[in-house]
Amino acid sequence: MSRVASMTRRLTIALTSVVAIFWFVALGLGVYVMQDEFTEIFDSGVQETAERLLQIVVDDIARDRADGTPAVGLIAPALNSPYLIYQVRDRSGRVLFDDGAPEPFAVPLEVGFSKTATHRIYTAGTADGSLFVQVADAFEHRTEALFEGGTALLLPLLALIPTSIIAIILVARRALAPVERLREEILTKDSGNMAPLDEAALPKELRAIARSVNLLLTRLKAALEAEREFTSNSAHELRTPIAGALAQTQRLASEVPPPFRQRTSQIERALLHLGRLAEKLLQMSRAEAGIAISDESNDLLPVLALVLEDMERSALGASRLEVHVAEGAELVRPIPPDAFAIVLRNLLENALIHSPSGSPVSIDVDAQGVRVTNDSVVIDADTLNGLTKRFNRGPTEASGSGLGLAIVQRLVEQMHGRLLIASPAPGMDRGFHVEVRL
Repeated sequence: MSRVASMTRRLTIALTSVVAIFWFVALGLGVYVMQDEFTEIFDSGVQETAERLLQIVVDDIARDRADGTPAVGLIAPALNSPYLIYQVRDRSGRVLFDDGAPEPFAVPLEVGFSKTATHRIYTAGTADGSLFVQVADAFEHRTEALFEGGTALLLPLLALIPTSIIAIILVARRALAPVERLREEILTKDSGNMAPLDEAALPKELRAIARSVNLLLTRLKAALEAEREFTSNSAHELRTPIAGALAQTQRLASEVPPPFRQRTSQIERALLHLGRLAEKLLQMSRAEAGIAISDESNDLLPVLALVLEDMERSALGASRLEVHVAEGAELVRPIPPDAFAIVLRNLLENALIHSPSGSPVSIDVDAQGVRVTNDSVVIDADTLNGLTKRFNRGPTEASGSGLGLAIVQRLVEQMHGRLLIASPAPGMDRGFHVEVRL
């Protein structure tokens, strides 16, 4: 699965790339301009040097001729530079004097610029063409100067790129902070938190998004409230006729002749199963409506005590429940009491129904949650993994709908808890163990 890049990362890469590209373009233009300027400066220096040197040579020759001294012997080196070399040549091309270059330059004796493979040469000559001075400048000096100038422009880029990355990340994170806050606030919205987003605290670019989310939350809240109201009313409306039909059937069973009592008993069992199935379906509907989500914290231990007391009063749970509450244990969670009661009642009913008659059911309570353990045959891993799915049942002959653990799983997810199932039970070679961590 490909990784989704964040907006900050995309902005950082894009802006850093743009800055680097513009800097490289500026570097290229700068080097191009420097090359032209360096060529002009170096050529001007070579030309000026040649012309001044020619004037010195001509003056020395004129002075020497006046006193009869050989002219060439009086000419001293006019340059003391490692960058420029020169030659004084006569009309025939013979080198009269040189500065470390005895061989004549391979260029014509014509006033102006010329070049060889390694040097840029300027030739200056007298008006009568009897004397020429040639000054040569090596290309490597110009290349070196251009390289150093380009390097001076490039070095700041090496510091600019990481600095730009850090600066862009800081600026982008600060600029996108309202987006992050909006995202985090939207993530908190569920059926237990329908409070509208604060549009006034957002930049104007994000207010349209917040307004749309608030409209959606309003519609969703209305839909959930309608669904919860429907399930609540349906529970009452279904229980009443089923209970009435069951009562009439039980009365009829006591009045009909013995040959018909078997049929009335079958009707009674069917009505009892229908009542339990209707109750489970309504619980599942309530679980799907998100009844286990709440913003208020509640103490769940009194709820636990009430459910245990109710189960002990029933014929199914009488004298079978063994409760162990850890010393100092507290169960204060943002969970509605009725949702916790549904979870606990389903766990206890499953443990009592699907364990041998009269066998004890252990309930352990600590600060982490509730654990329920009952006796049963060992259930294989494949069957165990499917027990939290709707209408899936384990290897049992007891009656049931296969919805109990599915309801518990759905509600525990809404409570942000974990449902752990094990068989055999920890520390036993058989049994069934359910743990709800809250």
